[in-house]
Amino acid sequence: MISRDHGKIAVLLGGRSAEREVSLQSGGAVLTALRNRGVDARPFDPAEQTLESLKQQHFDKAFIALHGRFGEDGTIQGVLQWLELPYTGSGVMASALAMDKWRTKLVWQATGIQTPRFEMLNANSDFDQVADKLGLPLIVKPVREGSTIGLTKVKRREDLINAYQLAARHDAMVMAEEFIAGQELTVAILGNTPLPIVRIKVAGELYDYQAKYVSNETQYFCPSGLPLTLEAEIQAQALKAYQILGCQGWGRVDLILTAANQFYFLETNTSPGMTSHSLVPMAARTAGISFEDLVLNILDQAHVE
Repeated sequence: MISRDHGKIAVLLGGRSAEREVSLQSGGAVLTALRNRGVDARPFDPAEQTLESLKQQHFDKAFIALHGRFGEDGTIQGVLQWLELPYTGSGVMASALAMDKWRTKLVWQATGIQTPRFEMLNANSDFDQVADKLGLPLIVKPVREGSTIGLTKVKRREDLINAYQLAARHDAMVMAEEFIAGQELTVAILGNTPLPIVRIKVAGELYDYQAKYVSNETQYFCPSGLPLTLEAEIQAQALKAYQILGCQGWGRVDLILTAANQFYFLETNTSPGMTSHSLVPMAARTAGISFEDLVLNILDQAHVE
C-alpha cells in the first residue's frame, strides 16, 4: 500500500540520552512501518550526524522517535523549529514542561489535576522531615529522566540518602514523591482522542526499568477491564492533564488507580516507546488502529509551531 506523498522523512532515533537503546528500537519500528507504506523514510541519529545536515540532506519532515533528554525535552524541537522542518509530537514548551516532573506537578496542582504529594530534595535536605511529611514507603526519582531510570522505592528512612544520591547521579533535580498504592494505568492520546486504557500488572513492587524492558512476567491488559464509566472518567481527565501542558500530536499519560477508584497522575510522555509491543501501539490496536496506521497518523500531524 502506497501512502500519500510525505516527501523525504528523517526518523530521529538513538541520540545521546540514557534511553538511547530503547529509542533505537522505537525508531527502527517506525522506520519499517513507514517504508512498508511506501514512505521515503531514512534513519537519522543525532549522536552521529549534525542536525544542520537535516536541511543539507533535504528532508521534508522529521519523525521524532527519540526518548529522554535532548529528544523529549524541547531541545530537538527547538532545533527543528529553527530549521523550519515540520516534526511530530508536542512543541518546544510542552515538551520541556512534560519532561520536568516538578513543573508538571505545579501546573497540575494549579489546575485541579490530582497528583501525589511531593518534596524537592537536595544534599542538605532534612530527610527525616521528608519521610514524616510524605510517609513511608515513598518514591525518590530524578525530575528529568524517563523509563524510571534512577528511581527507588524507599521503605526505611535510613535509605533515603542513598536513594537521593542514586537519583542525583542522573539529574541535579531530585524529587521525593508520596507512594500511592494501586494499579498502574496509562492513557495513550492520539490527536485529541484518548485511546483505550492499558492496565499494567507487575510481578514485583514497581513498574520500573526491569519490569518495562527486561521481565517476561509483566502483564498488560487492554481492554483494561475497568468499568466503562470509570474508564471514560479517567480518559477525560487524562486528556485534560495532557492538554493543560500544551501537548499535541500524540503522547501518553501515566497514573495510579487506588482501590477506592481515586486516580493520581504521575507524568506525561511526549515521545513514548514505539516498538510493536509498546503501550501506545497496544492501545491503538484495541481501538482498531494498526501500527502502520498509527505511525502514519502521527506523521500526518507533523508541524512547525
